[in-house]
Amino acid sequence: MIPAPSPISVALLLGLSFFLGLAYEDFFAHSDQKRPGGVRTFPMLALAGGMLYLFDPAHFIPFTGGLIVLGAWLAVYYRELAAEHDDTGEPNVGLVVPVLNVHAYLLGAVALALPPWLAVAMTVTSVLLLTGREQLHALAQRLEMKEIVTAGEFLILTGIVLPLLPNHPVTTLTAITPRQVWLALVVVCTFSYVSYLAQRYWAAAAGGLWMAALGGLYSSTATTVVLARQAKAEPALRRQAQAGITLATTIMYLRILAIIAIFNAVLARQLMLPLGGLALAGFLICALQYWYARPAPQAAKAQAVPAPVSRNPLELGPAVVFALLFIVTSLVSSRATAEFGAAGIYALAAIVGITDIDPFVLNLAQGGTTGVTNITLAAAILIAASSNNILKALYATCFAGGKATAGSAAALVLLAIAGVGVALATAGF
Repeated sequence: MIPAPSPISVALLLGLSFFLGLAYEDFFAHSDQKRPGGVRTFPMLALAGGMLYLFDPAHFIPFTGGLIVLGAWLAVYYRELAAEHDDTGEPNVGLVVPVLNVHAYLLGAVALALPPWLAVAMTVTSVLLLTGREQLHALAQRLEMKEIVTAGEFLILTGIVLPLLPNHPVTTLTAITPRQVWLALVVVCTFSYVSYLAQRYWAAAAGGLWMAALGGLYSSTATTVVLARQAKAEPALRRQAQAGITLATTIMYLRILAIIAIFNAVLARQLMLPLGGLALAGFLICALQYWYARPAPQAAKAQAVPAPVSRNPLELGPAVVFALLFIVTSLVSSRATAEFGAAGIYALAAIVGITDIDPFVLNLAQGGTTGVTNITLAAAILIAASSNNILKALYATCFAGGKATAGSAAALVLLAIAGVGVALATAGF
């Protein structure tokens, strides 16, 4: 007995196929050549595919026969189309038309047999790929080969190396496993890589507060150095650079919270209010700085476009350094906890603030120190972030020559003091 499809599935089938046909006809509306498919053909193909699937949902014999007939007809069409040439004299070898017709046919079975989100996702993705042709081709022309190689390296790190690493401790000195070390590396690199790509290929991120925000997603310390130098070299951009330095640190708080939430939801809830409050204070200070930083018309013309502040985070050197720092931090944290308890963790947090705090934060979030409460971990993370703010305040003062970024240096010190105060209150001092 043929199973009766639900009315919702049929409506989804018709709606999605009609939507796909509309996008198809709109895309080829300005072409002189007539192509098979469209707002009428695609719903009929989807209905045919759905009905043939229902005749034999176990073995798909009628459905497969219909797919063979459609494929044979499209093969004849494609052979004739490829023999012709487009306006530039190149042969028509694109597969978009045959693929979308096959997509419409398959959509009938997918809408009736699989969860609705899958049919919606495949249709919307196809429409976006169809209508985004010019943007995608422009991106492919701008993209350098080394970026494609880098993306392949990232897939190797996440899809091959990560699953092969052991998920148990290999030494009694720390509870951290090799897989946890690599997972921490992958997560941090993902955040940094998104920032790197945006700064490199998104024109709006090349200057202003966008660059500062994305720099904070990558490294607020490096962003502070770049903007401090800019404030010294371009007096017209001085106050804008100050607002950017504050914004980069503000984004750092949110970045820390997001990374912790991936590994330790309980600790993230403990830190949500403190880090969220510090981020809110940073946004307010940044808004006040930027409100008075509107350049005069003659100053606006003098604005220079700064280069991206970040290096490729998937390069072998930075990845190895991060992994080593993570392991060393884990070992030192365990030793400090065993010898001095919570006081050892707090002292270590103040020290690591002058280096990269990500390995320290991730080590605490993943349970690298045993026998320590979440309250102590939260206070240590706040202390590390505050110590890092003091370092950035010194950088802002030194690289800008003192007065150029005095406002941002003061803001960073204020946020550091507030962070230490919240940490002490959290720890119960």
